[in-house]
Amino acid sequence: MRVSDRVTETRESFSIRVDAELNDLIEHAAKLLGSTRSDFILEAARRAAQDILLDRTIVTASPKGFRKFAARVNVPPRPNERLSKNMRIAT
Repeated sequence: MRVSDRVTETRESFSIRVDAELNDLIEHAAKLLGSTRSDFILEAARRAAQDILLDRTIVTASPKGFRKFAARVNVPPRPNERLSKNMRIAT
């Protein structure tokens, strides 16, 4: 869903100045995605903001819960046909 397609109660606006080279880069990328420049910029900013917030999120668990989590994470994946096929292609 494009950012501009979302229904919101209020919308804020802002303007930025950008040099021609960066503008051309953004325009080109937006066109490749079939998007407008504004939608492209808003989507990129949204993803960047979410990534930063997720990187700064602290998840807590009880000692027992953490042990259960760690036990599952530390188990190596079992070989399967899809994994084997991907490994053959990569080497």
